[in-house]
Amino acid sequence: MMKTRKLGKRGPEVSSLGFGCMGLNFGLGPGLPRDEAIAMIRAAFERGVTFFDSAEAYGPFSNEELVGEALEPVREQVVIATKFGFREGNPAAGTDSRPERIRAVAEASLRRLRTDRIDLLYQHRVDPDVPIEDVAGTVRELIAEGKVRHFGLSEAGVKTIRRAHAVQPVTALQSEYSLWWREPETEILPAIEELGIGFVPFSPLGKGFLTGKIDADTVFDKSDFRNTVPRFDVENRMANLRLVERLKQLAEKKGVTAAQIALAWLLARQPWIVPIPGTTRLHRLEENLGAVGVQLTAGDLQELEKALATVDIHGDRYSERAQRMIDR
Repeated sequence: MMKTRKLGKRGPEVSSLGFGCMGLNFGLGPGLPRDEAIAMIRAAFERGVTFFDSAEAYGPFSNEELVGEALEPVREQVVIATKFGFREGNPAAGTDSRPERIRAVAEASLRRLRTDRIDLLYQHRVDPDVPIEDVAGTVRELIAEGKVRHFGLSEAGVKTIRRAHAVQPVTALQSEYSLWWREPETEILPAIEELGIGFVPFSPLGKGFLTGKIDADTVFDKSDFRNTVPRFDVENRMANLRLVERLKQLAEKKGVTAAQIALAWLLARQPWIVPIPGTTRLHRLEENLGAVGVQLTAGDLQELEKALATVDIHGDRYSERAQRMIDR
């Protein structure tokens, strides 16, 4: 049975795990045929998921179309998030959060998502050329017009979050967070807890690595962006497998999977954290959702911390170019 949690102080109530739709057709290889992708989104809803994450940049544009078609019959029962922030929706072209661009993206996203409002509209990456006050002000206007319900930021630093929040309260921050990327714990999580902002970890399974199904021999499709991620270099993968072995040990003791431990750990961090794992396989979807029922005791969490303290993670989480887009 799926549980729910509130996304920060002012956010909607959503399923404890959301569904990250990106990999259905973008970024992680060839994805699924359209009808199968739509079926996967509907399968997630049928199993209790009410929070779905997309972006104009995924495709670009085609991911929103999938989400719109899949969820149109149940629109009033779900929360849909999407994002603006790249020039012409293309991450390779750089950022673009000019107010007129935000408005154009919102209108186009509404059409593709087959809806009259976007429940949560994120800035995908902070634009160094546009003051965050102008970004937040534009989204505030869209909220006043009823086209957007909530404002979110992605991979934003604490100063940017505070400046945006002063103009238009930020409902949720989406950033990478998992057992192999814990940087948000230093400054981000304390700040957003203070401000009452919810947290949506993407790549909660380390882009698949924490499932234990990737090893040094795994070959990624040529269209899979993990080919450009230093952390997935063969040498780094071999070193990072030590983390997965520790996860598997605890998982075996509890009779669950490594992926379920990784997701349960995130859910145990704070009640306002809502991870968004994605998958193209039904059995993986069901495995992920099973994490909601995994209870980690204080002893389990302590054991996990001790094990993690003995493991050094090797490699950056993004290419050098992509790292430069992360706000500090």
